[in-house]
Amino acid sequence: MQSIPGLQTTFKILKAGAGRVVAKGDTVTVHATGIVQESNKKFWSTKDPGQSPFQFKAGVGQVIKGWDMGCLGMAIGETRNIVIPAAEGYGAGGFPAWGIPAGATLNFEIEVLSIDN
Repeated sequence: MQSIPGLQTTFKILKAGAGRVVAKGDTVTVHATGIVQESNKKFWSTKDPGQSPFQFKAGVGQVIKGWDMGCLGMAIGETRNIVIPAAEGYGAGGFPAWGIPAGATLNFEIEVLSIDN
């Protein structure tokens, strides 16, 4: 696992990408699957029936901190496993509506589909 300076979030590149990389302010479209590490329970996936790729603006706080910083530098086509501790995820409150308990560590597999300004 690789570390991100100043964070506890770590990542591992599962599949290398190529070309443009995610920078702060870019609009990024991804496939993502999230699992609660402690229970190994999937709480969300863009690949599930009825779901579609997820789009967000990188590096500006639209998503949880570990995801936001963990995606910076990813290339188009790259897939990463990002491990996000509670403090950089949903914290002490969790996200009960999605089945994420208080203090949960999250594992996300994220694949960058496109990057736009």
